[in-house]
Amino acid sequence: MMNKKHINLLIALLITVGANAQRPTLFMGATAHLGNGNKIDNSAISMLNGKIEMVADASMIRIDPTAFDTIYRVHGKHLYPAFIVPNTTLGITEIDAVRASHDYRETGAINPNVRTLIAYNTDSKIAKTVRSNGVLIAQVTPRGGMISGQSSIMHLDGWNWEDASLRSDDGIHLNWPSSYHKSGWWAEPGTINENEKYNKSIAQLKIFFKKSNSYANSSGLMDLKMESMKGVFNGSKTLYIHTDNTSDMLDAIDFSNNFGITKTVIVGAEDALKIVDVLKENNISLILNRVHRLPSSGDSPVDKPFMQAAKLQEAGILFCLSYEGDMEAMGARNLPFSAGTAVAYGLDYEDAISAITLNTAKILGIDKYCGSIERGKDASFFISTGDALDMRTNNVEKAYIKGIAIDLNNHQKELFNKYKSR
Repeated sequence: MMNKKHINLLIALLITVGANAQRPTLFMGATAHLGNGNKIDNSAISMLNGKIEMVADASMIRIDPTAFDTIYRVHGKHLYPAFIVPNTTLGITEIDAVRASHDYRETGAINPNVRTLIAYNTDSKIAKTVRSNGVLIAQVTPRGGMISGQSSIMHLDGWNWEDASLRSDDGIHLNWPSSYHKSGWWAEPGTINENEKYNKSIAQLKIFFKKSNSYANSSGLMDLKMESMKGVFNGSKTLYIHTDNTSDMLDAIDFSNNFGITKTVIVGAEDALKIVDVLKENNISLILNRVHRLPSSGDSPVDKPFMQAAKLQEAGILFCLSYEGDMEAMGARNLPFSAGTAVAYGLDYEDAISAITLNTAKILGIDKYCGSIERGKDASFFISTGDALDMRTNNVEKAYIKGIAIDLNNHQKELFNKYKSR
C-alpha cells in the first residue's frame, strides 16, 4: 500500500510531466495546398511529435495561443506537402561526367536483387539543392538491363540510408524491350526499323518470370534473384514497367496480367492517351516522362508533352510527374516547374500539386504517411513566400521532414553569397 509520502511524490511527478509535455507547433495564415485537390486560403495547421495534428480554416475556429509551443504567423505565404520525385537516380549519382560517381547500374541483363537502398548517399550535394525547391522525398531507382533492380523511397535528409529510408524495396523495375528502333539525330526524321530481337527478349522475360513465380510458391533452396521477385507475385511490391509506345505498353499489360501481378505501373507512357480505356480497365497507373521534353514523333506538335497531363486528368487516369532524362539528378529540383508548365497548358493548379504529391504517394504506396496535408500523416511539408510552381516566385523559407526542420542551405547558395558582395 502507498503511504502519504509516495502519493505526494507521484502527484509531483505527474505535475512535472504535464508541465513539460510537448505542445504542438502552429502555422497560421498560409494558403495551404493540401495535395488532395483542395486548398485552404487562411489555414491553421499544427504538428506534434512529427505528425500533422490539426488542419483547419483559421477563420472558422478559435485559437488558444497557450495551447501551442510555438506559433508561426505565415500570412500571405504558401504551404505545400513535400514534393515527391519518382524514378530518379538522385542520391546514387553525383557528377554525370564522372563515371566513378555513378552507382545506379550493374552489369548483366537481369538483376532484381540489386537494391538502391544501400547505395543511397545522404551526403549528396545535389540532394541539398533539390530540397531547396520543396522536393523532399525521392524514389531512388536503378537503371540498365532488362530488370534493373529494386527502388527505394528516401527522405532527402538523414545521417545514413537507414535514417533516410521511408520505404525500402518498394518495387522491381522492368525495362520493356522496344519493338522498333529509331535512327537519326533528334532533330532529323531518321528511320524506324523493327527490332528483330523483340520476341526473343520477351521469351527470355517469360522464362524468368515463370521460374520466379514457381519459386515464390515453393520452399526450395535460397536463390537471391528469385527471392527478390517474391513481392511482385504476392502484391507487396510493385512492378514498374518502363515503356513508351502503344504496342509495347499493350504487350506489357498483357504480360503482367498473365502472371497475375496486381500492382503494375507504367513508367514513361509517351502514348498513354491512345490506350486510356485499357489503362482504366486494368487499373494501371502512370509515372510520366518529364514534361519539359520534345515529343517522340516529328509529326506531333511541339507542345504535346505539355498537354498530356491535363488530358490524362480529364480522362480519369491516376498519374504523377517525374524528371527522368539527361541530368535527371540535378534536374529533379525543376520538378515543380514542370508541374507549372502543365498548369499553363490546361491542368488545374491543385491537380498539378497532386501530380507531384498525393498522386505520387498513392502510386508508390506511401500515401498512408505522406503526399497530403492531413491529420495523422507525417509532418513533411514546406512554406514558400511565393508560388512553388513558378520559378520566378518560388522561395522555400522553411521545410520539415517528419516534423524536423531541415537546413535549406547548399553549396550553390554559399557560392552566391560569397561572390555577390565581392
